[in-house]
Amino acid sequence: MAVLQKIRVKFGLAISIIIALALLSFIIDPNTLESALRSMSSKYDVGEIAGKSVSYTDFQENVDKFTTIQQVATGSSVQNEQSQQQVRNAAWQDYLDRYMFVKNAKEAGICVGEDEIVDLTTGNNISPVLANNSAFADETGAYSPEILRDFVQNQVESDATGHLKLFWNYLQNAVMVQKYYDKFGALFNNSSVLPKFFADRVAAENNTSAKVEYVMVPFDYADSTVKVTNAEIKSYYKAHKENYKQKAGRDIEYVVFEVVPSETDIQKTSDEMEEVVSDFATTGNMKAFLLKNSERSLSDYWYKKGELANNLSSEIDDFVFSGAQGASPVYKNGNVFRSVRVIGSANVPDSVYVKHMLFQGADAKHLADSLCNVVAKGGNFSNLAAQYSVDQASAADGELGNLGWFTQNYIIPGFEPAITAELNKPFVLNTQYGSHVVVVSKRTKPVAKKQVAVLEKTALASKETFNEFYSKANRFATIANGTYEGYKKAIDSTGVYSHPMNDVTEATASYGSINQAKEITRWVYDNKAGKASNIITVNNNYFFVVALKAIREEGYKPVSDVALSINEILRAQKLQEVTKKNVAEKIAGMTDLDEIATALNAGKNEREDVSFSSMGMGYLEPSLIGAASVAPEGVVCGPVAGQACVYLFKVSDRHEGAFYTEEDAQTENAQKSQYNAQMIIPTMQEYDNVKDNRARFF
Repeated sequence: MAVLQKIRVKFGLAISIIIALALLSFIIDPNTLESALRSMSSKYDVGEIAGKSVSYTDFQENVDKFTTIQQVATGSSVQNEQSQQQVRNAAWQDYLDRYMFVKNAKEAGICVGEDEIVDLTTGNNISPVLANNSAFADETGAYSPEILRDFVQNQVESDATGHLKLFWNYLQNAVMVQKYYDKFGALFNNSSVLPKFFADRVAAENNTSAKVEYVMVPFDYADSTVKVTNAEIKSYYKAHKENYKQKAGRDIEYVVFEVVPSETDIQKTSDEMEEVVSDFATTGNMKAFLLKNSERSLSDYWYKKGELANNLSSEIDDFVFSGAQGASPVYKNGNVFRSVRVIGSANVPDSVYVKHMLFQGADAKHLADSLCNVVAKGGNFSNLAAQYSVDQASAADGELGNLGWFTQNYIIPGFEPAITAELNKPFVLNTQYGSHVVVVSKRTKPVAKKQVAVLEKTALASKETFNEFYSKANRFATIANGTYEGYKKAIDSTGVYSHPMNDVTEATASYGSINQAKEITRWVYDNKAGKASNIITVNNNYFFVVALKAIREEGYKPVSDVALSINEILRAQKLQEVTKKNVAEKIAGMTDLDEIATALNAGKNEREDVSFSSMGMGYLEPSLIGAASVAPEGVVCGPVAGQACVYLFKVSDRHEGAFYTEEDAQTENAQKSQYNAQMIIPTMQEYDNVKDNRARFF
């Protein structure tokens, strides 16, 4: 039990980092959809990876598997949209690993053998997947092979549900997959080698600097004779079509009416607080009082100074630790009103080391009382645990009965009294698991802490206020009358601000600062351009009216959408050639750069130390740097085309340096290799034609 509980209380945070797991509750019953999904086209699949379709049913089964793993790890049944998204991501990543990454790694000749897995899980080279897991750490935070061994040999083997075995199989698979990633990364990075010959050449090129004098002649963008035809645009588009891929997207406009409490609503809540705060200051039954009057129930948490400032406000923290008696003043934060009262003061440790014996059955309470007296009189706790405790698996640090270190945030439910228990004084504790004899054998240094009751009320919009905002939204929707033209009329008529939003994808769930608004996205993808919605209610306090302006399907952008940008590219190319030709004609026969500058009515510029190493410095164009690196000294060269001008230049001096070393060349090569490594997964996804359609369903 101890290892399982430790996993639940400690592994909950770690697992979110390693595998991003949480519970999932999808809005559609998979049993009711199963037959229908099988008969539908592939557009209703969750995705496709390397030609393998991932159906909704299969994906849901994988999500259920990860949900079980999460339940084992945390013991939690709490659900929210963020955790649901995390578990779906984990399930999808599992498919990517299986169908794409591991497949490609094996095709590259990489193998992870059984002996390696054994060594990485229980041998001398423990995988970081396990070694960095707090579930298998001792009280110092260091990895403990004994804790892992106890979990595998005792907990997994004795678990009748099979859930722990599923969890352990998951961890082993995660270890294997991580090793494939490590090996593939090493293969990729180590294959990027810059031989010494090339490193020396790069160093020499960068250490060769030139003094360059140059004249710039800008393009004449006003030249009306330089034109681009539609045929040229279409030809360029055809040749560069891959540059104009697009994902499915929608362009919309929307208005939103946020339901907020009126001044009357806020004042009403303020009055309600003032009516009960005096009773709050004197009540003898705080738990019942808060259940009746507050949005916060009574908590037995012990706060140290500074924690309340982070959780509630600095004013409340100051009051609690000022020594003041009774209820605090009512503090307003936005639309939330709070008053606090200190109900306990004590020196409390941050963490405690707990031992226990567990008893179950009709005689559990009596046996716990008897053995508590035995322990109090000096009985050996470990021996008694071995003889009587139902929990024969808890053996932190190798001693039976040891649960290990706990804090207020990471503790077995029901064991909260251990935080304030006396050191080495046994006591009986009743929890959902049975009756326990508990001893706190070690603890950190106690510090001054407070227990606090919080009276809290939030001002909410009244029914009248809600109806007022709905009426405004309804008036707008009525004027819009379901069309984009009507929507624009409604904007003019009401003066409401219209929010433009382009490239809405099927995954879009946030509109501005408003989250969990997927119903808007669903409406957008279910309608045609030119339509306007009726009122769409989000989170019960936002009323949207949405207009769909344009639809872009996945594929290639039409020529009409990119014609303007192509026209600019082609016109710039033509201007380059025209300018080069005009310059060449004007300076024909000239060999002096000053004479050339005068003829072109342009100024002469000069740069020192021009080399390949200055390529990324931005003050000279690469075309000029490259031309200067191979130009003869003392000879006017050009014209060379740049981005917006052409250059005529002369290398007046060239000298060698030693500031750029072979090590610099190797470092630069390593940086390029690191960047390329970041493109491995995106490239694999493109190669295996990965299609992620989860946004259609979730």
